[in-house]
Amino acid sequence: MEGVLVRKIKKICVFCGANSGKDVAFVNAAFHLGKVLGKRKIDLVYGGGKLGLMGCVSTAVAQHERQVLGIIPSAFTINNLVGETCGKEIKVATMQERLVMMMELSDAFIALPGGFSTLEELFQMISWAQLNIHNKPIGVLNINGFFNGLLSFVDHAVKQEFITPRARKILISATTADELVDKLQAFRFEPDPALSKLKWSPSSSQKEKLDLTLRL
Repeated sequence: MEGVLVRKIKKICVFCGANSGKDVAFVNAAFHLGKVLGKRKIDLVYGGGKLGLMGCVSTAVAQHERQVLGIIPSAFTINNLVGETCGKEIKVATMQERLVMMMELSDAFIALPGGFSTLEELFQMISWAQLNIHNKPIGVLNINGFFNGLLSFVDHAVKQEFITPRARKILISATTADELVDKLQAFRFEPDPALSKLKWSPSSSQKEKLDLTLRL
């Protein structure tokens, strides 16, 4: 990455499935991503528990002696539904509160294969970046072409002029963990000139939660 200004990334939030998926390559890639984060001295923020790919990546990061933070809705902890979090755990009341806290505590975001919740988390972060709520890099680890269809759809939306070419740059993709982290570190946020005028202000509540109320 010679000649490229490298973004300082200390914590990466990983969105991924609570299932392991059909292809063993997904599990292997999740463990390898955790290993890469550990070797690069990057801590993990994730959704908590030890199920599926979430358990794989968190275990690997912890094995490489980096900090792991699981942010989990209290409802999931009843009857040990998702298993024990590998590291420190913060319980929140709602899914939205969880996502806001993930955004605030992370420097970048990576999505591994997963289902509806993973896709929701990924696109929520992309949407918030487009709206200039944050300027942090977001990428998908495209294991065995898992995200090919999604990336094609996004490009189709660009061609149909529902997503701008500028906004399309928000979503990064790579086929290996090292390549993806390199791209996240090299990412330069380009806010939309119109949307950059939006003003978002913190709430004055004691918990200092992010207030996503639009200020025109």
